[in-house]
Order: sequence, then C-alpha cells, then structure tokens
Amino acid sequence: MWSVEIFPQCLILESQDGRLDFGKVVHTDLAGNAPVVVLVCEHASNRIPAFLGDMGLSAEARESHIAWDPGALAVAQAMAKRMSAPLVHGGVSRLVYDCNRPPEAAGAMPIRSEDYEIPANINMSPEQRVARIENVYQPFCAALSDLIDQHSASLRLMVTIHSFTPIYLGQKRQVELGILHGVDNQFATAMMADEAIGSPFIIRLNEPYSAADGVAHTLDTQALPHRLLNVMIEIRNDLIRTPKQQAEMADCLVPWIARVLSGFQEGASA
Repeated sequence: MWSVEIFPQCLILESQDGRLDFGKVVHTDLAGNAPVVVLVCEHASNRIPAFLGDMGLSAEARESHIAWDPGALAVAQAMAKRMSAPLVHGGVSRLVYDCNRPPEAAGAMPIRSEDYEIPANINMSPEQRVARIENVYQPFCAALSDLIDQHSASLRLMVTIHSFTPIYLGQKRQVELGILHGVDNQFATAMMADEAIGSPFIIRLNEPYSAADGVAHTLDTQALPHRLLNVMIEIRNDLIRTPKQQAEMADCLVPWIARVLSGFQEGASA
C-alpha cells in the first residue's frame, strides 16, 4: 500500500511502512593497492529516485546544471584512470541532496536553484528531510571516509571535480577553470603558483565560487580530519561536453596535479 502526497506538479510516493527506495546513492571506483590521490565527484548524477517522480521539474530543468555537474564525472573517471586513483561519486541529483553540503545548509535540499523553484523540496516534513540525510548524505560520507581509512598509509591528496555553467543568471562567466580551497589553501595556492602549467585556459583562484559559498564542505570534513592535502577544481562545462574535450581536460589536469604534489613530497622528505 502507498500513500500519496501532492506537491505542485509532482507526486511523492511513500510506502506506509516508511521505506523509500533511493537506489544506489554512491559509487566507488577502486584503483591500485597504494593510491596517492583520491578523487571525488559529488554532483556526478542527475538521477532522481522513482518515488520522487520528476520533483515538479521539466525535463529541461532535470537535464540542466541545476540538477548535476555535466561532464564532471567523465573528466573524473579519465583522471582516475590516468592516476590509478580511486573515485567516489554521487548517484543521485544534488536536488535530492547535495552531498557537498551539511544537513543544516539551505542548499542541501534547495527549494530554489537559480530561476527554478524545486516543488518537491518545498514544505518538506522533518521526517522527509531526515530520510534524505540518512539515505543519501550519510552513506556518501561513510563510503568516502571508509575508502580513505582503507588507504590511509598511501593517500596524500583529495581532489574534488565539479563543473559550472558558462552563463549564470544571465551573466557570462570569463573564468574557465577555478581552483578552490577551504580551510587548507596549501595545494590550491601551489597549483596557482606552478609556472610550468602553460595552460590555454583562463584559471582563477576561488572562482566562480569560494568557501564563503559553502562549497568546501567535502574538503573540510573529509580531507582535513584525515590530514590530506586537498583542492576543488571547477571546470566550465562548455569545455567538457564531448569525450574528446573530457579526455583533453584530464590530460591537462593530471600532470599539473602530479607536478605540484611532487613538490610537497620532496619537501616532506627534505
């Protein structure tokens, strides 16, 4: 038996025993036995669990950047292959739960994203919020933490991969690659200072977002406690729309990261 709650333009189906099927909310792609880098892609998927219907959104909205980070997963997977690095990536849309936000953040289950209202997130009951926290956010955090613990002897660096829209609220963004940091700015600063990058891209520190926007949650809650160097990379999504572009972006980022990381390793052994 199912009960039905009606929201504007959407149906929320819930079994009477309270069980909801969120599907697979986190994926872990493993690598070698002694990885040095762990990759994370929180906004890899725009999948919405069936019980949430379409969340009251058009197909266009569900495919757009408000629901996920287009191209980010493909770049992260290409990087993981080149670096022999494990990758943890989300399995549901960030509109269901944004795994790069703590439960108390307004953006964790947003009621609005840019010009879009998110009907399924309006007037949620405490029980509905807790269900998403327990079934999406907590399993994601646990999977990432467990993987780091498993490889604690070898891991040195966490890199989170994101993409952003070229036009935000009608304004064109000039930045093409953003290098972001949270509490620990060491690796981001070193990447920006790397003179050998020779990149054709417009690269800026803490753009188009910064920790003030709440985007450093994964870095600060997962990398810092494990004493990992960390950085968040934002890629303008028009640069990674095709497999060729995605591979080329990975080819740009991997040697850059490796070069900067080697500087830290040399410093530690000096």
